[in-house]
Amino acid sequence: MSTDEKNNNLEEALEVSSDIMEKKQNWAGFVETTVVNFFVECKLEKLNIEDGRGNKAKLARQKDDTIKVEYTSTTTL
Repeated sequence: MSTDEKNNNLEEALEVSSDIMEKKQNWAGFVETTVVNFFVECKLEKLNIEDGRGNKAKLARQKDDTIKVEYTSTTTL
């Protein structure tokens, strides 16, 4: 494998890695903004969501009226 081929493979791997991180951040951003706003507006006590691609989130209202948010993201390489 030539140096140019190695550089191209490395650049492609970095682009894929960057895309994965952006999607992960987008899920976290979506949960922490849009989903939390929906949760508050609808005065819900608990909410579980899943996008079918391994991303999941749980929201629960605490006794002191704060909102506990847990989310996971799954990436297939």
